[in-house]
Amino acid sequence: MALRLSKRQSLIAAAVAVVVIAAGAIAAVASSGGDSTSDSAASSSPPSSAPAPTPTKTKTSTPPEAAPVNPLTGVGAPPKGPVIAVKIDDTGNGRPPVGLNQADIVYIEQVEGGLTRMAAIFGTHKPVVEPVRSVRASDSELLRQYGPIILVASGGGGQSLPTLDGSGMVGVIHDRNGPGFSLDDSRSMPYNLVSDLAQVAATVKGGGSKDVGFRWASSDPRAAAGPVATTINTVVGSTPVGFQWRANLKRYVRTVGGQVLADAAGGPISTPNVLVQFSTVSPDYSDVDVNGAPSQMTASVGSGKVALFRDGHRIDGTWSRASATAATTYKDSRGRPLTLSPGGAYVVLAANGSPV
Repeated sequence: MALRLSKRQSLIAAAVAVVVIAAGAIAAVASSGGDSTSDSAASSSPPSSAPAPTPTKTKTSTPPEAAPVNPLTGVGAPPKGPVIAVKIDDTGNGRPPVGLNQADIVYIEQVEGGLTRMAAIFGTHKPVVEPVRSVRASDSELLRQYGPIILVASGGGGQSLPTLDGSGMVGVIHDRNGPGFSLDDSRSMPYNLVSDLAQVAATVKGGGSKDVGFRWASSDPRAAAGPVATTINTVVGSTPVGFQWRANLKRYVRTVGGQVLADAAGGPISTPNVLVQFSTVSPDYSDVDVNGAPSQMTASVGSGKVALFRDGHRIDGTWSRASATAATTYKDSRGRPLTLSPGGAYVVLAANGSPV
């Protein structure tokens, strides 16, 4: 028998059905992720107009480059103008020398008859220099490491001048009427030739200061650990070459027979460093003096032993130079670079086996 509902019951049943149908529709929409119209609208909506955040830049501090230092002294900036090498007498007749204490580097080398001569390198200062003497063939090999510098000399025998002409250096030669020369009437020939290096620098174009292998440091623990060396005695040719350490000056003073040598201004000839560089020395028979004695060629390309004297102490090591245009390297017995006390140096070119 069919169940008959009252009007009120019919209305309640209808409302329940509507709620059930609506709930089903909502569930279907939820399970399908929403209607297609809403998805399309969401996918086609423009991106947000808000700007993207700017990446934060991390500032990195670059350490400032070290200022260039004078490679010939380790003091101050590299000097302007040309570097000038001068051949200077190293005998009693040529003393006292003028301007020698203003040189940056001084080489003591063997010439003929067991005598010595100096090749003084002026970069920082350009003084008046005396007495100027002649060049040797070995000077071109020794000095080419400085580049196309100026070499001042009175003249040269044998192959000295042709070798200089082909070296790339600029010769300022008195015998060729070079600039800057004069004669000192108070001295006898050939010890009276004067060169005004300021005039040479203003007149002649030459190369400037460059690294030739010297390394500089105000202190070096290897020196303090090395043997005390307040006196240096060696021989170049048959000429004794000596230095004494003066702690109050912090320099070695040049001596002959135990007596301190002075320059023309009265000050002791001195240097903070002495390098005794042992080399092969052989006669140059193309350059023979009036007594029949040949000049001597000191090899500055190659390798050998070296003794560095600084701060009153000695450090032994080696030197090497690959070619005439290459710098000379100085190292200790463990292969570490030797360092010189700032202020210049004397390089004594002694023959292999010489005492020191």
